Amino acid sequence: MKHLLFSLLLGAGICLSSMPVSAQTQSDVVHPAWTKNATIYEANIRQHSKEGSFKKFQAYLPELKKMGVKVIWIMPINPIGEKNRKGELGSYYAVRDYKAVNPEFGTPVDFKNLVKAIHAQGMYVIIDWVANHTSWDHAWTTQHPDYYKKDKDGKFVPPVPDWADVISLDYNNQQVRKEMIDAMRFWLTEYNIDGFRCDVAAMVPTDFWNDARKELDKTKKVFMLAEAHEFELQEKAFDMTYGWQYKDLFNDIAKQKKNVKDLDAYLNGEEKHYHPNSYRMLHITNHDLNSWEGTEFERLGDGVEAFLVLSNIMKGMPLIYSGQEAGNNKALNFFDRDPIAWKAHPFKALYTKLFQLKKTNKALWNGVEGGEMQRLHTGSDEQVFAFTREKSGNKVVAIFNLSNQAQTAEIETALAKGKLRDAISGAKAPQGDKVKFDLKPWEYKVFVQ
Repeated sequence: MKHLLFSLLLGAGICLSSMPVSAQTQSDVVHPAWTKNATIYEANIRQHSKEGSFKKFQAYLPELKKMGVKVIWIMPINPIGEKNRKGELGSYYAVRDYKAVNPEFGTPVDFKNLVKAIHAQGMYVIIDWVANHTSWDHAWTTQHPDYYKKDKDGKFVPPVPDWADVISLDYNNQQVRKEMIDAMRFWLTEYNIDGFRCDVAAMVPTDFWNDARKELDKTKKVFMLAEAHEFELQEKAFDMTYGWQYKDLFNDIAKQKKNVKDLDAYLNGEEKHYHPNSYRMLHITNHDLNSWEGTEFERLGDGVEAFLVLSNIMKGMPLIYSGQEAGNNKALNFFDRDPIAWKAHPFKALYTKLFQLKKTNKALWNGVEGGEMQRLHTGSDEQVFAFTREKSGNKVVAIFNLSNQAQTAEIETALAKGKLRDAISGAKAPQGDKVKFDLKPWEYKVFVQ
């Protein structure tokens, strides 16, 4: 489904060390310990292989382990509605049964085996959860029609007109809330999953999510990802929200509609309103962007690799979507079978280096476990984005030319001493009180200690 994306650019300035009053004034969420240095992989089972099955994806797990992936988010695994279905196979997000497995992907036993295999590799699994709406032929439509919102004529209604294959649930009905939490708990107890990625989370009342997190944690300490950016969702309910705003900025910078000063303004403005311990998910593509807005290669052009690396080095949890490690350059069909064309691509090795670095370098860890970003002046502050992050003796110095023109950047003091090395090549970093870099268009340097 194509979701509404929001981007509010507030504030101005360049020094990221200043901390205005946070709009998210509390953070009661206790993150599972294993998330502190986690990265996340979005698994599109339908398109991941020609078979489009749990079994086939399970065979791929060792590759994800080698890359350094920590969390696997599996797109919705529930049966898909047939009434008003879009395409031949339908949208994953038109759920017909919250407690069943989509036979398109395999059997319940196949999914249980997949979860066990993920855990055996030392990884964790969250499933996509669609709480806002169901398909038109969900059993509730006949058994409990009062669970749904209705128009003035008493008819079921889609959340938005374009989502014609689904209808909205009514969270004013307390029984809907109880049933939904019960269904979520089912996957914790019966399948031992580790949490949920919650679709269009801001369209569901925040107090429901607050109650759901409290109840689910009684069964198992869960990890909760909201497909939303609203601050209040991370006060009690969610570990992580989408960094949608970065996507818009990256796209506009790639097209030279905006520059580094706009990125600085956002980082000094709206992004400062999130609590320091609230995780933000950073990415250059996902299933929505790939299918509806174009591939990362189309949107980011020659800057794609620079933005890929930047989204792994900035404060946040980096996401990789199925096929990025193969350099997938086609928009995958959302409603029909359209398997990824797997091939060797440099991005796999690049993601592997970045994800392995994330696991070991504390400066890159998530939330308050990692280092805050401290902006560096370069003399080219409209085109070059440079910063450091430090934590417990670990350090990262990053310099990105975010333009299609060659730039000269001078870095003072950050490289004056230490044993920094290039994160990609392993070469020793240049040292000095003032180090000059002549950067090609979209060139970047990342040094780590």
